[in-house]
Amino acid sequence: MFVPIVLALVFAVGVSFLATRLYSRYGSPDYDSQIVGWSDVTDSQMKIEFTVRVPAGASATCGLRARSYDGAEVGRATVTVKAQAGATTIEATEPVPTTAKAAIGEVVRCAAAS
Repeated sequence: MFVPIVLALVFAVGVSFLATRLYSRYGSPDYDSQIVGWSDVTDSQMKIEFTVRVPAGASATCGLRARSYDGAEVGRATVTVKAQAGATTIEATEPVPTTAKAAIGEVVRCAAAS
């Protein structure tokens, strides 16, 4: 009779721990990115313009992706951008090498720089 209750409590504690760990690693609202646009599109490169909200003076590592008209991924890059002292917003333009002409640029994810 007590075994199912104990197992349920252990399961609940485990799920709570896992959720907390995943949120702290992937769900931090401190690193919020927004695409501004893209430019200088060629068959081998696209420059992606974006902003990232960070804690004051922090750095962010962002994954950038270029996709073709049909939605296929044609380029990917990981870049690290740093805020000026005391600033909480980073404005960046970074090149992404591509294997074909891209139609759209995306910021996949930004997180604290390691």
